[in-house]
Amino acid sequence: MKKIGLVGGISWTSTLDYYKHINQGVNQRLGGLNSAECSLYSLNFSDIEKKGWENCFELVLDACKKLILTDVDAIALCANTAHIFADKLQEEINIPILSIVKVTADAINRQNLKKVGLLGTKLTMEMDFYRDKMSTDNIEIIIPESIEDLVKIDQIIMTELGKGVIKNQSKERLINCIQNLINIGAEAIILGCTELPLIIKQSDITIPVFDTTKIHVNNIIEFIINENNALK
Repeated sequence: MKKIGLVGGISWTSTLDYYKHINQGVNQRLGGLNSAECSLYSLNFSDIEKKGWENCFELVLDACKKLILTDVDAIALCANTAHIFADKLQEEINIPILSIVKVTADAINRQNLKKVGLLGTKLTMEMDFYRDKMSTDNIEIIIPESIEDLVKIDQIIMTELGKGVIKNQSKERLINCIQNLINIGAEAIILGCTELPLIIKQSDITIPVFDTTKIHVNNIIEFIINENNALK
């Protein structure tokens, strides 16, 4: 087995899911008492909030370097927004970063979908790192048209889901935002924040939902068990 390094804490609630599902997946594949060999560096989300994501490259890089000191074979950033740094981080470290965006694009391509709605933090929705990666696979990314919706989605993620708080009215608001994306042509929805699967499920939506946490976790499990398959 390969050893994985996890950059977590962004937020701790979704990091719990990563840790649980990675270990469950490895055990299901290998049986017995097998679980994942991993190192976790959990950042303080409050530090990131104070600095602003745009100013946190060195903070995330330091976490990656500390994980490398524990002899991990690859690193996974347990948050979509952290992938604004993925390419730059890869230039600085000599082990693979398992990209949540790449494996999500691969999953979308397998279903031959071309126009997909993206929900996530305001930064994830507005910046180009998702859009650019997806465009190389001829996938068009669309986001909510209303700035009010962008702000509300971000607020739900940051002030509720990041603390493990689930509210029915927030779920209804998110589903309404998704319906608006469907109305303007979305063939599927990317849950582009690792907290969003805590509140939105495939059963809530009439079109395909891509749970980036689940997709990323499956890729990590594949890397742990068979590196060559995971990096194709």
